[in-house]
Amino acid sequence: MVESRPVADLGVAFDGRNPLLATVEQARVAENAGAGRVWMSSHLFCRDPFSSAAAILAGTRTARVTLLAVSPHAMHPVHIAMAAATLDEAAPGRLALCLGAGAPGDLAGAGIEPQRRLATLREAVDVTRGLLTGARVQHHGDVFQVDGRLHGGAHAVPILLAVSGPRALELAGAVADGVILSAGSSIPYVRWALEQVERGARGRAVRRIVQVYVKAADDERSALERFRRQLAITLRGEHHRRNVELAGSSLDRQALRAVVAREDWGALPGVLGDDVVRRHAAVGTAADVRERLAAYRKSGVDEIVLGGLHDPDETREAIRVAAG
Repeated sequence: MVESRPVADLGVAFDGRNPLLATVEQARVAENAGAGRVWMSSHLFCRDPFSSAAAILAGTRTARVTLLAVSPHAMHPVHIAMAAATLDEAAPGRLALCLGAGAPGDLAGAGIEPQRRLATLREAVDVTRGLLTGARVQHHGDVFQVDGRLHGGAHAVPILLAVSGPRALELAGAVADGVILSAGSSIPYVRWALEQVERGARGRAVRRIVQVYVKAADDERSALERFRRQLAITLRGEHHRRNVELAGSSLDRQALRAVVAREDWGALPGVLGDDVVRRHAAVGTAADVRERLAAYRKSGVDEIVLGGLHDPDETREAIRVAAG
C-alpha cells in the first residue's frame, strides 16, 4: 500500500455510529492517507469512545487519537482521568483528551440536566489535569470534591475543550491546551469564536481546531445533498444560534426543528437551502472544497478535522481532496 506523508493540520472524526471494526479500518485508511489525528466522539447511546480509542490505538501505528468530547456532566472527572491514563499507558504520547458539556438532546435522553456549565468544565479541567500529572489532587470546588491520586504515575495528555459560547470560549483560551469548534461552524463564526479564545488566552499558546463536513463531487447537487441532513441535526441546536446569525444564513430554526423531529427529510431542502449548506460546510467540486478549506485556515485555525465520513473509501477521498 502506498502511504501518504502525514498532514499535521488534518484530522478525521468518527461519531461512534459505525461498527467498531469498521471504525478501526477507517482509522487505518485515514492514517495511511495522511491524516495526523483521529478524533473519537463521545456521544451518549453510541459506541463507547474509550473502548473504541483503545482499538484504534492498537490498530494503527502512529496516529494520535483525541477523545471528543467527554462530558463531565455524564462522567466524573476521576473516571475520565483514569480512562485517559490507561489509554496513554497503552500508547504513550498518542492520546489527547477533549472535554465538553455534551449534546443537549443526548443528555436529556439520559435524564441529565447540566448545571453550572462553566464551573463544571473549569473544575473538570483542573481535576483531570492534576490527576494526570501523577500528583495527589485535593480539590474542593463548587461542583467536584476530589482527594486522591492515580496509580501509575504521570501521563502527558493534552486537554482540550469543545465549546461554543463566548464565556466558554474564553475559558478554553485561559485553561485548555486547545479548542475545537463544532462541525457546521461557518467561517464568520470561526473568526468570532477565535477572538473569544484569544481574549481568554492573553498570549498563551492554544491550538485552534474546527471540524468541517467535506464532500467533493463533479455533480454539485450530490455534494450539496451529502450533509444536508447532518447539518439540519447540527444547526437546530440553540447553541448554534450565533453561528447561523453570523453566517447570514436564512434559516427558520423552529421549522427546522419540526422537520427533524418528524424525520420528514423530503421537506428538508425547503427549510435548509443550498446557501446554508455552502456556508456551513465545504462542498462542491474538488477545487471548491480546497478553496473553502483554505478560507477556514485563513480564519486562524491550526487544524481541520473532517467529519461525518461513512466508510474507508469516502474517508480516503476526503483526505486526498483536503490534503491536495
